[in-house]
Amino acid sequence: MEKILSFVREAKAELKKVTWPGKKQVWYSTLVVIAFTLFVAAYLGIVDMALTGIFSKVIS
Repeated sequence: MEKILSFVREAKAELKKVTWPGKKQVWYSTLVVIAFTLFVAAYLGIVDMALTGIFSKVIS
């Protein structure tokens, strides 16, 4: 039981040392992730439509 308590104390001490990002940095990172996700989704959608068209012409 003492090992668990020691671990929890050490973990709390380490969490106090963490430099958490500010609100502005969190918003910027969130927008970058959303933009990248939309870009990849659009790219994959276009590639999917192109390959569907190509394979449907090859098959028929």
